[in-house]
Amino acid sequence: MADQDLTSRQEARDLATTAAAAFAIFKEFTQEQIDSIITSMAAAGLRESNRLARMAVEETGYGKIKDKDIKNRFICEDLHKHISSLKTVGIVRESGSILEIAEPVGVVAGIIPSTNPTSTVFYKCMIALKARNSIVISPHPSARRCAIEAAKVMSDAAVAAGAPEGVIGCMQSPSIEGSQELMSHKNIAVILATGGPAIVKAAYSSGKPAYGVGPGNVPVYLDRSADVPKAVRDVVAGKTFDYGTVCASEQALIVDAPVRERVIEELLRNGGYFLNQEEIRKITSIILTPSGSINPDLVGRSPQIIARLAGFEVPENIELLVAPLEEVGHMIPLSREKLSPILAFYIVDGWQAGCELCKKILALGGMGHTLGIHASNRDVIMQFGLQKPAHRIIVNSPTTHGAIGYTTDLTPSLTLGCGAVGNNITSDNIGPLHLINIKRIAFETKPLSHIVQPPTGESASPSREVAPPIKPLGPALTDQIRAFLESKKVLRTKCPCPAPSDVPPRPAAVAPHAMLARTPDQQQPKPVEFVCEDDVRKAADRGEKIVIGPKTIVTPAARDLGNEKNVFA
Repeated sequence: MADQDLTSRQEARDLATTAAAAFAIFKEFTQEQIDSIITSMAAAGLRESNRLARMAVEETGYGKIKDKDIKNRFICEDLHKHISSLKTVGIVRESGSILEIAEPVGVVAGIIPSTNPTSTVFYKCMIALKARNSIVISPHPSARRCAIEAAKVMSDAAVAAGAPEGVIGCMQSPSIEGSQELMSHKNIAVILATGGPAIVKAAYSSGKPAYGVGPGNVPVYLDRSADVPKAVRDVVAGKTFDYGTVCASEQALIVDAPVRERVIEELLRNGGYFLNQEEIRKITSIILTPSGSINPDLVGRSPQIIARLAGFEVPENIELLVAPLEEVGHMIPLSREKLSPILAFYIVDGWQAGCELCKKILALGGMGHTLGIHASNRDVIMQFGLQKPAHRIIVNSPTTHGAIGYTTDLTPSLTLGCGAVGNNITSDNIGPLHLINIKRIAFETKPLSHIVQPPTGESASPSREVAPPIKPLGPALTDQIRAFLESKKVLRTKCPCPAPSDVPPRPAAVAPHAMLARTPDQQQPKPVEFVCEDDVRKAADRGEKIVIGPKTIVTPAARDLGNEKNVFA
């Protein structure tokens, strides 16, 4: 055991080196190859979803098999569908005179939590490879076996579809020391850290770019204008999903006073159990460890197990433990994130009071993460959206499912950024585009004027712009230029056409977009204002010229094709 840390460190170095070699090959793959590999990975994940969900529950003791199966399938179906048409290779966008080219970042270090191990492995492998990166997985030690198996499923599918060996690696002997070695390794380009505050802080301290996740102490306000039965069903569904192990799950329900009795009635009807003061005291006494962190023995456990550990019993049909509270703060542990089916319950009078209470709960440990609101009053909804320090405002939907993009159109993701207010680099749902860099080719659109310094003296104007003098070219230089242009086939050495003075001007046909605009006398063409690639193709097909000038905007694609077809005049 004394050498376990050394074994883990060496394994991290070896995997990072292997992943870097695989990346050197993988980054050259085409979009079609990448998409085929991701499709293969998603199909393999679906086939093994239930087996891996069962492994995760058996190994960690956290959550429900059916809900972990849903999370695995969510990644392999919803995430795959969302990213399937996403361009991550070559030119991904052309905007006017700027071309944007996707560049993969390199080797990704994927830190995996014990609460959602298999689905997070699926998710991080798929977004990393979609962006043409390789990845090394570092599982939580308590979820080692199921995470290793999930990574193997992804790796085998990727290699079978043509990816190089080593593009997905996974530590077999995970440890804190091994994770630190991996995150700081020279071959690691970026870190995806999902887990507790300690591992996220370690990722930010590694000296590498890192996407971390802040805690999710999610408050949910239920307004007097809400559809109460649906709102309560949503809250219960979100809070009890996988026994509360998703960071976006509801932690506190703030109820508008006029609908208090109806909400209580619906909670009881949907499997809620209201704790009395003595039961609250008993759970409070065990909810935290001596160091102040969440007691892992209560994380992801059923209400029956939690009650039993606290010294009392609840019926088997109970889905949710509801704790009526009046205060928020560090001295009230049940007002914090709990990662279990325990829901704090507050009563307020009016949305303004609800608004202030939500802010206090977020400030206690959920800044920038997620907030839920159930209401039909649009003004109230907008007030919550505008005033709350949360970057995902989930309206009339479970926050657990809405924040990750399961019941909303947010990007499907299991890493939810909390922004600067939550000490994160981004407020986005992390996806493949966060794992690429954009290279930009920018064409000149605002040419510099030729500035010549005026001669010194009192009569000189300090701001005068003077055009450079035009000097006649000597015969020798003219001959050299002509010879060079002829060698580049810009000028023809022999022209079968009559001299321009012998040929009367003829009107040219007009292209739909790049019109050969003429003056009223129809004799002298003037430059067009804009040329796109389609204009060039039409002009080339018709044997026409497009007249351009200094102010003509020509798209890069049109410029390249026009020079190739020699259609510009």
